[in-house]
Amino acid sequence: MQDIYAHHVRHGLASFEEEPPSVDEMRRRYDDVCSRGLPWLAAEFGGVLAGYGYCAPYRARSAYRFSLEDSVYVRHGSEGRGVGSAILKVLIERAAALGYRQLIAVIGDSGHAPSINLHASCGFLRVGVLRSVGFKFGRWVDTVVMQRPLGPGDGKPPQELT
Repeated sequence: MQDIYAHHVRHGLASFEEEPPSVDEMRRRYDDVCSRGLPWLAAEFGGVLAGYGYCAPYRARSAYRFSLEDSVYVRHGSEGRGVGSAILKVLIERAAALGYRQLIAVIGDSGHAPSINLHASCGFLRVGVLRSVGFKFGRWVDTVVMQRPLGPGDGKPPQELT
């Protein structure tokens, strides 16, 4: 997983990190997500780890407790095989089953059509663009915000998460 993420950090705008985290840091992030009971998935294609994805809290303040943010990363060379779609669909199912009401995608680069299209195909709506909030590879980069309701969404008050 660290290898997959490091490629995106070094060569893409899916992450605004500029230095890839170590394996130990990736393990810490994995442990943090899993300790909260949130989904972290890995996908294998042809006997090779083809991608991974997870849901993490959208924001730390308590009023955001019913919203999650998804992250999906596909191994370079495995794009276009449905790996990202398979991961995202299961993340949506698991987040809804846990009682969360909104899933947010924060996509680096308004020109990142594969991620924008992936999220749109899974029911996310584009709700905003934050212009020039990142600076990477010598240029300003936008962030696209997409959102998908889970379960009844905002149609009725939530029950507290367990």
